[in-house]
Amino acid sequence: MKCVICKHGDTSASTTRVSLERGDTVLVVRRVPANVCENCGEAYIDATAFDQLQRMLDEATGAGIQVEVREYAAA
Repeated sequence: MKCVICKHGDTSASTTRVSLERGDTVLVVRRVPANVCENCGEAYIDATAFDQLQRMLDEATGAGIQVEVREYAAA
């Protein structure tokens, strides 16, 4: 796929780091599967990974966590 941000690079399967915030909770998730642009580094996360990230954020927020770093784990 051609990158929609830089319009020059192609994307390929890789991983990225995602930071999420909700209220007082900050969650950093490493090794999230994504298609990443070889030119600018823009990451495109699919719906399945996005849903998993939302579940992880719900869990962290519900537990009252302020800051946490996790490794991505598929559901």
